Amino acid sequence: MQTNQKTLGMLPLVLFSVGCTLASGVFALSGDFAYAGAYTLGTLLGWAITFVGMLGLVGCFLRLTVVKPELTSGIYSYARAGFGEYIGFNSAWGYWLSAILAYVTFSTGFLGSLSELLPFLGDGMNLASLIIGSVILWLLVLLLLNGVNQAVIINAVAVIFKAIPIVFLVVAAIFAGAFDFDTFMNNFTGEGSGMSVFEQTKACIFTTVWVFIGIEGAVVISTRAKDTKLAGRASIISFVALFALYFIISFLSMGVADHDTLVSFTDNYTFSMAGVMEYIVGPWGATLVNVAAVISIGCALLTYVILCSDSAFGPANMKCFPKIFVKRNKKDQPMYSIIFSALFVEVFMIVATINSASYQNCYYLSTIAIMIPYMLSAFYAFKLTANGELTAGLTGSGRMWTWLAAIIGSIYGIWMLYASSFSYILVCALMYLPGVIIYIIKRREEGGPIFPKAYDKVVFIVLCALFVLFFVLIASGNQFVLSGF
Repeated sequence: MQTNQKTLGMLPLVLFSVGCTLASGVFALSGDFAYAGAYTLGTLLGWAITFVGMLGLVGCFLRLTVVKPELTSGIYSYARAGFGEYIGFNSAWGYWLSAILAYVTFSTGFLGSLSELLPFLGDGMNLASLIIGSVILWLLVLLLLNGVNQAVIINAVAVIFKAIPIVFLVVAAIFAGAFDFDTFMNNFTGEGSGMSVFEQTKACIFTTVWVFIGIEGAVVISTRAKDTKLAGRASIISFVALFALYFIISFLSMGVADHDTLVSFTDNYTFSMAGVMEYIVGPWGATLVNVAAVISIGCALLTYVILCSDSAFGPANMKCFPKIFVKRNKKDQPMYSIIFSALFVEVFMIVATINSASYQNCYYLSTIAIMIPYMLSAFYAFKLTANGELTAGLTGSGRMWTWLAAIIGSIYGIWMLYASSFSYILVCALMYLPGVIIYIIKRREEGGPIFPKAYDKVVFIVLCALFVLFFVLIASGNQFVLSGF
């Protein structure tokens, strides 16, 4: 869905990036922190690490768009430029999978939030939800096949309207006087919970990364920006605005209801914010949240159909995916990128329905898939900083901030994988290894060696070993691995 027109300015880029990011996560983050086992201190530390780490990561994106404007297809192009064909392919594959699984997550949340009006939809994971979700998916596909420009404009306008009810929730929590400092400080460290503060902090990783998936959206569509520098700056602005909103909601929620009550909200409501609002103003507050969720996530469905197809077209355009993904229809849209992305979404929706996967199950998988592309992007920024490319022409504070972004972004990339636990590393290998089929098809089209570099073979062997280990442990009934689902 990329076009040759460079027409997007700062505001549309910010709105697109926010539209990629601001969706279902904001309505669930308070309860999800508590459900993961994090008490107040653990949650605050999780947010502190996220702010520093994500700011470093976005800073890497910002500098890379300035120094490497030719790498226009987003974060997967950085991995390919820095580490070669196979690692670059895996970064692209992981990003595409993450976008696809994010769509599945949003679809689950969207249909689940509609269940108050349409009870037959249940939790968004039954047969009726699958049918309705599939109809919505293919209607969006038809829209995009007939021109992406209209879709981008619709999304930009919708972002403004879906932000209004979320801001209202924050204002209502403050002026209703529901925040209680004693509640906020109650069992501040989670003593007696069975988890140390460090373990609680680690437990925040999936939620904190999930609510920022899409922040790089302005970079991914940088080919449509008037200036590639604008794409990086738009990501910074989007991140700071979203972090402030997320943190305020999380902070207020912990002062409205204690840890155990927040956990109960994850069981009794599709989104825990509905429970928080009902706690503050009564049942109509929960209804308001559900309405806001329907609007917000409905817009995100459109955004992520765009992002899914861009995440296939972009790599194909730089010869990282098979060339069929770049073929266009009469409307000048990348037809096969759109259709194949939708087919993958459909498959995952069916699998999720059969396995009664929860909203959390889906977004955990989307999050673990994107951690690799994020980490590799930061490593590439560090590589270019070390050889002087990113710091060329900079002096003083500019040079210092470039180094800080590269170092912090790289450390945060390692932290994400470490905090997610080994069981999810195995799940990640399960998702990544099958991509080698598409990779081999692409390499045969080019006629080059399958694995051009020696370390490509090492990466492939490691993925195979982790893939086999996963099934060996599953066959033995290992509960540690099963905890990854």
